[in-house]
Amino acid sequence: MPKLTDRERLAELEQRKRKIAEEIEQTRVALRGKYAAIISELEVELLTERDFRDVISLAIKAGSTASLQALRALPPRPS
Repeated sequence: MPKLTDRERLAELEQRKRKIAEEIEQTRVALRGKYAAIISELEVELLTERDFRDVISLAIKAGSTASLQALRALPPRPS
């Protein structure tokens, strides 16, 4: 196999980069779809849309371990 020129190598790398970017986006969409399905099982109607967004956003920013520890430390909600 002949050695690729720098230009050919760059073109090949750019093509692989585009394929990887597409794969990343497809995987991201699939993962978000799975999480969206989980949300449909939760009683989110008890929250305002803004509160729901804030809860999710803050939990993501804090990280799963810190968020779970903080939430588990809370007393149970009165029925």
